[in-house]
Amino acid sequence: MFHVGVTDLRYEVDGTAIIAGLTLSFAPAEITALVGASGCGKSTLLRLIAGLREPTAGVISGVPKRRAFVFQDHALLPWLTLEENVRLPGRYRSMGEADDDAGPILARLGLAAHARRLPNALSGGQRMRASIARALYSRPEVVFLDEAFSALDGITRRAVQADFLAVARAEGWTVLMVTHDLGEALKLADRVVALVGPPTRVVLDGRTSDLTEAALLAALAGASVEAV
Repeated sequence: MFHVGVTDLRYEVDGTAIIAGLTLSFAPAEITALVGASGCGKSTLLRLIAGLREPTAGVISGVPKRRAFVFQDHALLPWLTLEENVRLPGRYRSMGEADDDAGPILARLGLAAHARRLPNALSGGQRMRASIARALYSRPEVVFLDEAFSALDGITRRAVQADFLAVARAEGWTVLMVTHDLGEALKLADRVVALVGPPTRVVLDGRTSDLTEAALLAALAGASVEAV
């Protein structure tokens, strides 16, 4: 089993260190939430691990080729139907690799009746479920989420979170997720890593079963006071 990790990771923008000497590892088939204030570098860290940005120095290891992304912007192509969007990863599979029927995946996420609709005819919750369905269709081993549920209303957010969690557990995905919502982190993740910065550093790293929202807030607030 692969272990995703970073060792002595450094990332600079115009000579300023956003991340400097960070080392972390993530266990397979676990959901890890990265939390912290805006600007602390958590989304930058996620994108570096996902391969969307190049580090200035350090090592990123264990990231499998089969990876998927679920972002706040669902990134559905507006000229394709829901089903066509879900099947989009099939265009990039190796020669001879089967292009799966998306029907069972759509049914699993309650989208079968909307398969022929364009994205602008879908609700926010349906578009986010379509993004999750597309991730599932790509057969990933690791999934990256960046504030994926933050634009949804409270009722829809809880329902889509439950759908995502059920799929992630059933598929055994390794999940790295960025969120500002500490309650969401404690609800969905097995582990929470609290970050401050820049440069990004860890102020608390623990199992959700051992953490509370108050403990996370205290760690983040204490680190912010120290930095003043």
